Amino acid sequence: MPAYDALTPELILDAIESGGYRCDGRLIALNSYENRVYQAWLDDGTALVAKFYRPGRWSNAAIKEEHELALELAEAELPVVAPLVRGGSSLLEHASFRFALYPRCPGRTPELDNPDTLRWLGRFIARIHAVAALRPFTQRPPIDVKTFGREPSRYVLENDFVPPELRAAYSSVVDDVLGRVERAYERAGPVRRIRLHGDCHSGNILWTGEGPHFVDLDDARMGPAVQDVWMWLSGERQEMQLQLNSVMEGYREFHEFNPAELWLVEALRTLRLIHYSGWLAQRWDDPAFPSSFPFFNTQRYWQDQILALREQAAALDESPLEVY
Repeated sequence: MPAYDALTPELILDAIESGGYRCDGRLIALNSYENRVYQAWLDDGTALVAKFYRPGRWSNAAIKEEHELALELAEAELPVVAPLVRGGSSLLEHASFRFALYPRCPGRTPELDNPDTLRWLGRFIARIHAVAALRPFTQRPPIDVKTFGREPSRYVLENDFVPPELRAAYSSVVDDVLGRVERAYERAGPVRRIRLHGDCHSGNILWTGEGPHFVDLDDARMGPAVQDVWMWLSGERQEMQLQLNSVMEGYREFHEFNPAELWLVEALRTLRLIHYSGWLAQRWDDPAFPSSFPFFNTQRYWQDQILALREQAAALDESPLEVY
């Protein structure tokens, strides 16, 4: 697999044109770290987005599952930006790089402090879940304690990312919070896993006058429905409760929600914290990461992580939010 430094502007434009388009030469890089994403202008004055997949991260089969979900949702007239199909395939290849092409769909970040916005998002994510629940992924791993907790924390410790003087504290607090996360799953009981967007933060939702459209299913996995909701909740408990009420008011118009999953809100928040450190560590040999995340791998970073995880330990002991 070639490194990203082989991904020159000429190669990018050639790849896009291999998909049957004619570029006018204009090209800009869009904000992305896991993959490389570019906006290119075409001879007819329109533009499209080209996403080049990180070598070695996903298998072709796993990428195709992402595309299939997006295309299913688009077929159901849901506001998800799906890849363009060229020559019968949405996954293309040029000079050993795998890539996909998408229509350009601009928008702004949604106002998550607006109850009407949250109700609107709740309606659409419920409709997405109704389609996504019809069949499972078979090639993508789930979001769970192992993949988002045990494995990333082990990686940062075994590869000496945590300073020696903080290793014992970090290891101890991770073991403690993951035990509490496991108990949260036990309290929730049997929870249905469905296909998820997986990374449904506000940056992956673009808002226009017609409402939201969801982008970037690269982190799509199997997991509980609440995974696609909890990132819209922030602030003090009372604020989160009001936000949840608004989301659920919209959500339950189109899909059932299991209230037991609310035991997993802080559990999933905890797993995301641990997974984020592991993700940065695993990508640290990519030159884009040290320059973009200079705060990582410093003593201050790991001190803050230990503190954040201790705060999560307390949050995990609290009763869950409620659906009214």
